Amino acid sequence: MSWMRRAGRRIDELRDARARRKADRDACRSGRKAEDMGPPRSGFTLLPWLLMGLGAFSNLLQGKTANPWVGGIGLLAFNSLYVAVVFRAFDKRRREARSTILALIAMGVLTCGLAIGYGGSWLVFFPLFGLAAGSVLRSRRLGLAGIGLSVFAGSVAAFKEGMGWDAVNIAYGTFLSTMVTAAILSLSEAVSELRAAREELAHRAVEKERLRFSRDLHDLLGHTLSVIVVKSEAARRLAHRDLDAALTQVSDIESVGRQALTEIREAVTGYREGSLTTELDRARSALTAAGIEPVVRQSGPPPAAQTEALLGWVVREAVTNVVRHSGAARCEISVDGGPERVRLRVHDNGRGAAADPPEPGVGGTGLRGLTERLAAAGGSLEAGPAPRGFTVTAELPVLPVPPGGADPDGVRERERAG
Repeated sequence: MSWMRRAGRRIDELRDARARRKADRDACRSGRKAEDMGPPRSGFTLLPWLLMGLGAFSNLLQGKTANPWVGGIGLLAFNSLYVAVVFRAFDKRRREARSTILALIAMGVLTCGLAIGYGGSWLVFFPLFGLAAGSVLRSRRLGLAGIGLSVFAGSVAAFKEGMGWDAVNIAYGTFLSTMVTAAILSLSEAVSELRAAREELAHRAVEKERLRFSRDLHDLLGHTLSVIVVKSEAARRLAHRDLDAALTQVSDIESVGRQALTEIREAVTGYREGSLTTELDRARSALTAAGIEPVVRQSGPPPAAQTEALLGWVVREAVTNVVRHSGAARCEISVDGGPERVRLRVHDNGRGAAADPPEPGVGGTGLRGLTERLAAAGGSLEAGPAPRGFTVTAELPVLPVPPGGADPDGVRERERAG
């Protein structure tokens, strides 16, 4: 059947969309897409800055540093702490761990000791420490911490080398390394979070489309097949005593089937908009064929198209349940439009039993799905046994009606019994 082929193509499109998103994620991880290129997310990108300490290392090798063993151990300890800190900076949980903060504090103490003890080329460890601090500390107080560290570094440089450009360069380099590193890494993290959020939104959009597709097919086929079954039974009962009436029922079955094919095609493409008047006419026909007396009342101004579509779904589902489960002799459907809300009520005088409960793990269909739809539109749906029978009540806010769509008198009354 053509509608089944269309449904299959729709499902294939959803699978293809998921495959494309997976390919995009893989390309993002491997850096193949230019739009996904950004700051690297590894501590290796911060390791080359350790070359700034080559001056101090050179002094150790040339014997220009007093107590070279102390300086060598200090240099090794500084480099080790630096590597440990910057590699933890790219994992939020490890970055905020107490051990990382303690390592950063130890690194700061060691930086001050080496700078105050030796001065000269050892002062460049202040900018290196600022880089490590900026990679770990990304809070709102980072600016004050960066300024304080820069002032302190400049003061130590002035104390060791005298007031001059060397002190200014150390202070400026410390501030710049702290703030720029924090800004770049924060931006990289924000881009990663935005990319993850975009993928999540795409995933939710596919899930929403799947829910819409399955829910529409459930509601469409449930009602249509119920009508076909009821009319087929009526045609079988009438065939041996009133052939013309039986042929009328068969003709109705053909019309219902053709209309169902059209609606399923529209549901697959996502463009179906129900009509309340059409659904009321179909409900009347289905109830009559099932031997249930229909009574339909409408009052108030006509609702907007979106409201009509939602109420049409309620009529379809409620009448399907009446035909299937109620064993009623009479069903009343009333639509009352007010200045702020429109109210739909479907009441039967049957056994008062609800529709079959949904299967485990199946959601978003039947009355449950209608409740979700109406809630999303600002309305409500209540269904439950009444003193005599079962009642489904739906309310929706009144939406603006396009110009020319309102009734000239503002009120229309109609009451027809099948």
